[in-house]
Amino acid sequence: MRLTLPTTGTPQAWSDPASYWPALSAAVADRPGPLVTLDAAALEHNAGDLLRRAGGLPVRVATKSVRSRPVLQAVLGLPGYAGVLAYTLPEALWAAGWCDDVVLGYPTADRVAVARLLGDERACRRVTLMVDSAEHLDLVDSVAGAGARPEVRVALDLDLSYEPPRAGRLTGRVGVYRSPVATAAQARELARQVLARPGFRLVGVMGYEAQLAGVGDALAGTGGPLARARSAAADARTLLVRRLQAASWQDVLERRAVMVAAVREVVESAGGTLEFVNGGGTGSLHLTRQDPSVTEVAAGSGLFGPTLFDRYRAFSPAPATAFALPVVRRPGAGVATVLGGGWVASGPPGHDRLPTPVWPPDVSLVTHEGAGEVQTPLRGPGARDLRVGDLTWWRHAKAGELCEHTDELVVVRPRTAAGATTAAEVEDVVPTYRGEGKAFL
Repeated sequence: MRLTLPTTGTPQAWSDPASYWPALSAAVADRPGPLVTLDAAALEHNAGDLLRRAGGLPVRVATKSVRSRPVLQAVLGLPGYAGVLAYTLPEALWAAGWCDDVVLGYPTADRVAVARLLGDERACRRVTLMVDSAEHLDLVDSVAGAGARPEVRVALDLDLSYEPPRAGRLTGRVGVYRSPVATAAQARELARQVLARPGFRLVGVMGYEAQLAGVGDALAGTGGPLARARSAAADARTLLVRRLQAASWQDVLERRAVMVAAVREVVESAGGTLEFVNGGGTGSLHLTRQDPSVTEVAAGSGLFGPTLFDRYRAFSPAPATAFALPVVRRPGAGVATVLGGGWVASGPPGHDRLPTPVWPPDVSLVTHEGAGEVQTPLRGPGARDLRVGDLTWWRHAKAGELCEHTDELVVVRPRTAAGATTAAEVEDVVPTYRGEGKAFL
């Protein structure tokens, strides 16, 4: 598939749901399920928006949020995108066959994959391992010592989670549990340990601010008889999130700068070069670009625009991916049951991890059933006119996980006239990782 960056004023077909979703239904009516579409125009819009928010920094594509090789290659073909951030070493080794700059975003304990890496000189030149302790170096050396293998490229993973000042007995961690390297002294010491080990080359640093990149700051209440109370609770949560994120951003700016400076000093004093400092994610590019210690940003979810990214003030991604489920039953008045639907996202369990039915309007999940593996009932005014065989349209809560449910993405491109979608055409059909027989996690 081929992508181009959109020009200013490009029509946004998805902004008119009443014509957009029926046009998609007509375009894919003769295709079997499970059916996942990728709107090429929406993908191009999102790719351009990520570049705009990156402010000129190169964008490394997070593969776990895409999980389709043709899509990754098409995005990498756009100016401003460079390299990928892989999520497992087997995936990184596969990606090294078609991308010459692969950073493994997480440490690995896969000895079989490490052995494959060490036996492939080209992969060793293209793949950078992520480490946050000497144990990760030990594991590599236990597979093959420095004299019996090529030099291994490594990057340090820094912890940028935030711990607010204690307030009485209340304290807590804002962010995720990743690296144990949280201070300049710890970063300096680990850098020295890497440089002291033959067979390793320290080339980069990654500092991911998950509490900014992956947490929306415009939360919304849910409907139902308690809508007013839920809306008030959402407003309170939104205010708390914004205050914590503001404080956390100042902490990130200060700590990442001193940690990167400490690592750079160690590397350069040994005659080396720190090739990259990676930071950010889809939800924080507009902030991360302001950090002078960062040389590149990472993003992936923003290309597809899942529902978890509907809750941000700084940007509004287009719904580039969607999936269609057919109605298979009418168990009662105002209720329609679709095939499948249990495509639940990872993370803390909650309503926001469920898929969202977006067409027809005015339908909702049944609370005590939720999204089922084999069937999912929908109820509400919009369900009354649904017939067996009709398509319903859904959006997933997260990005790449959607591709684990299908072998292919049906690439569509809507046509617009007078501000409304008149039709949609199937432009291409591309395999997902699953469609290429790849299951990396």
